[in-house]
Amino acid sequence: MAGARRTGWSADLRTRLAGVDPGLVRLRLASIAVAAMALAVVVVALLRAALDPAEPVTVLLFAGVLAMVSNLAVNEPDLPRRRVTTALMVLPATASTVVGALLAPHRIPAAVAFVLVMVVAVWVRRYGPRGFALGMAGFMPFFFTQFLQVAPGQVPWLLVAAVVGIGATLLLRGVVFAERPERTLRRLVAAFRARAHAVVDATDDVLAAIAEGGPDERTLESGRRARARLQEVALLVEDTLEQTTAGRVWPGLDDDVLALRVADAELALERLSVAARRLALPPAGGPRSLDPVAIAALRTGLRHLGAALEAGRGHAAVLEATADARAAVAGLVADTRAGGERVQRTAFAVRRVADAIHHAQLDAPARRDGGVSPDTFTPYRPAPDPPRAQHTDQAQHTDQAQHTDQAEAPAEDDVGPGHDTDRPRGIALSTRQAAQVGVAATLAIVVGELVAPSRWYWAVITAFVVFAGTNSRGDLLTRGWGRIVGTVGGVAAGMGLAALVGDDRVLSIVLLAACVFVALYLVRVSPAMLAFGITAVLALVYGLIGQFSVEVLVLRVEETIVGALASILAAFLVLPRGTREAFGEAVGELVDAMDRVLRETTDRLVGRRATGPAREAVRAMDDALTTLRQRARPLTDPVVRRRARSSHQRGLRVLVVCDVYARSLARTAEGLPADPGWAASLDPAADRVRANLDGLRDVLVRGRRASDGGRVRAHSAEDLVDAAEEYAARVTDDRRTAMLAAVRLLRRIDQAVVGLAVDLGAADDPDDDPDDDQSPSTSASSGVANTRSGS
Repeated sequence: MAGARRTGWSADLRTRLAGVDPGLVRLRLASIAVAAMALAVVVVALLRAALDPAEPVTVLLFAGVLAMVSNLAVNEPDLPRRRVTTALMVLPATASTVVGALLAPHRIPAAVAFVLVMVVAVWVRRYGPRGFALGMAGFMPFFFTQFLQVAPGQVPWLLVAAVVGIGATLLLRGVVFAERPERTLRRLVAAFRARAHAVVDATDDVLAAIAEGGPDERTLESGRRARARLQEVALLVEDTLEQTTAGRVWPGLDDDVLALRVADAELALERLSVAARRLALPPAGGPRSLDPVAIAALRTGLRHLGAALEAGRGHAAVLEATADARAAVAGLVADTRAGGERVQRTAFAVRRVADAIHHAQLDAPARRDGGVSPDTFTPYRPAPDPPRAQHTDQAQHTDQAQHTDQAEAPAEDDVGPGHDTDRPRGIALSTRQAAQVGVAATLAIVVGELVAPSRWYWAVITAFVVFAGTNSRGDLLTRGWGRIVGTVGGVAAGMGLAALVGDDRVLSIVLLAACVFVALYLVRVSPAMLAFGITAVLALVYGLIGQFSVEVLVLRVEETIVGALASILAAFLVLPRGTREAFGEAVGELVDAMDRVLRETTDRLVGRRATGPAREAVRAMDDALTTLRQRARPLTDPVVRRRARSSHQRGLRVLVVCDVYARSLARTAEGLPADPGWAASLDPAADRVRANLDGLRDVLVRGRRASDGGRVRAHSAEDLVDAAEEYAARVTDDRRTAMLAAVRLLRRIDQAVVGLAVDLGAADDPDDDPDDDQSPSTSASSGVANTRSGS
């Protein structure tokens, strides 16, 4: 595919690089942190040389570490709060420094105080990003006073180092290199374009696999990952719009319009990906032969879409590429012969994306006001469908039914994911983790002292940091294992670097800075990379001060294992919170958010007043989905063979699909005039769909048992949705198409939910025609059969 792109490898490279680090967030974090560390070390070194050359050089390390921590720990969403939080870090940092320095000579009181500091540092995380930052500001100085074994007489210099380190971050991150939301928004939109390009590439890979017997799981997973990464950037765009306005980047463009265009783009690409996946997978009834000419035409259309999304494309080139994409699939769009519905749906999806990109180029306000650069890309709003030929009715149904769910036809599991999670939930997560950290730190200190009395602090810091960002025992187990692996890798890298640099101090310092940069750049990708980078840095530091030895690095691995095991043991024994319990809570939150979207959308469609803006409800639903994905990760990890892993994966996929359909339904309702007469048929259909969603929550969380102890039985809403669709079909004005699209989206949500309920034994499987290509309106229960066959 890349060889046919006219802009060549350089445009392809630019496109891919734009999507690697959306908004350059990681690059900015790592660069500013390294610069702040260097500035803090230089300033303290100059002060030390001028005032007290005899002061130990450990004060330089203290300043550099606090500069790094104040960069990593502060994650406030806007610049003013970021500045205030960074400045406030001075207070706990200085207090912790004084107490730690005074207690350092007294081992037992220092150890007790250390545990208390860690407990408080975790407990204050209940106060959000600021609480997390202030907790880290209290923990790290105390840790380093014990690590460096400072004397009380060093307190004045340590206080100077703390203020300078945090001040360097405040100066560089808050003033000199302060984030400009306008620049970030432009970069994020460019990243959105790049990740849209990745979705098109992944879709092409799925179609290419047809000639080889169909896509394997790795190819399908690549497509799912590309869609998830696209949604990630879409959410970042919405976050940035809370800090700036789109009009400051693209004059004339409203914030709501940009947000909606991003959502529309994401949905269109989701439909394209799902339609292609369904086309490539064999139906439940057995193998189906696909015309190689049709597949070649679809891939040609995808190739032109990829060209339109490449970085550096000019206005005329984008319009030409979208026209070529439409032309490539025009014959397939017009082909309504029986048996070609899946091909036609995929062709419709290609055409819709092409139309949307075309209209984005024409409608961009910045272009009308004087032009935009070739790299500027404005997310699009849906383009109107062109006129249809005589086969309008069938083609229209196929087009609007293209966004089918991706619940695959899995093998039956012997065990469902249900585990009762109705235990009391009165203990806040921060309180629970504070108690666990206290126990873990105590165990780490005791065992770490037995392993190596002079290096126990490595076990303690491991026991502390693995609790950051975890919600359950499974999360903690994953992070603990990742930290061990990262440390082992860092030891190997450190030994290699130490052998490489030898006695070259300049090269050692350069590599040290490079290792810190890499560790900070990759920490948000994988926390294990931070352990890897810091371990490599320690090897270089020990080499600089003449204390490098393989034994010391091996000891670090041993102490890291001690700390990880201590934290895991504490998490399993002290106020344990199961991974499935956390997963169940996240499922409940997502279903509640989805229920709100469906309720408010139905209210808008029938003319009732909604309780809030559609964008607010949809954003809450997307946030809940993000949380669910995070909490499901330990349950769906292929490395850890968990019981009912397949059921959790299928449940997550169905909820992802329902999120897509619900967002599309909310978007359709926003531009549709209300029809109070529709309430008589639409309300019962929506209520049944919402009830089925609530039943699915019980199935996934409790294992077919409702909250009252009864057995969950989902009932298809097909009959009720048919009635709502019949009302929409009788409308004779311009609303008809949009109303039909809305009710069919509601049908798709019900099909996905009931289909999974059937798979999990929580709904009846009627003896109906399983042909997944029939119209949903022709069979009252076809949704159940369709979902089971992968529709």
